[in-house]
Amino acid sequence: MGVEIKESPVTDAEFEAMKQFVRDYLTASVESEEEGGRMRWYPWHSATYRFNHIMNVVELAEEIARREGADVDVTRVAALFHDVAKLEAEQDRHAEVGAKIAKEYLTTHGDYPQSFVEQVVDAVRDHSYQGELTDLPLETQCLIEADILDKVGANGATLLLLRMGYESRTHMDAAEMVGRVLERGRDARDRIRSDAAESVAHRRLKRVKWLKEWLEDEVANMDEVGAFETDEPESANR
Repeated sequence: MGVEIKESPVTDAEFEAMKQFVRDYLTASVESEEEGGRMRWYPWHSATYRFNHIMNVVELAEEIARREGADVDVTRVAALFHDVAKLEAEQDRHAEVGAKIAKEYLTTHGDYPQSFVEQVVDAVRDHSYQGELTDLPLETQCLIEADILDKVGANGATLLLLRMGYESRTHMDAAEMVGRVLERGRDARDRIRSDAAESVAHRRLKRVKWLKEWLEDEVANMDEVGAFETDEPESANR
């Protein structure tokens, strides 16, 4: 009995064109803002950060989709478009606006099956869903899990460490900030449902926990008041 091989509706060249469109759209969204813009001084409001986040989600969503048996093409294209409107629309509308952008692109830049377009559009529209993930199509579930997981681990830790400067904190708060990532990761672990996503979450949580413990051991226990005091005689510094 032969194995049916499903031909991908999206070629590598077409996917690269989609990536370029999303990158250009994000850049244009920021450039069209008035000077100062909506939280433009936060690095995660930049087109560069947002596109990096999107590509991380694409990679994670593909991995989860392959391991869970979801439609990889639907999942990766939906992941690519999921935050395309993030920098121009309000938070509670960016998924809806992004779905419209995805639909317009897919219906004007190729001859994709209608069912494929509808699945992608639905996944983009529902990626902010806060209910039980198993209520959704598997492709949408994979996208949401990937989106959640990108905030856990190296990216989440780095962004919260950057945030210390914006909140006028010092390096002494580093362990506390990374602790927020750990809490977020535990919340994510409670919400995700697929075995593939749980595996990624487990791996990332171990690393974040190790980083927090390292910071607590070498930074948080420093004597801030006496950190720059020395017992050396004055002559030793001449």
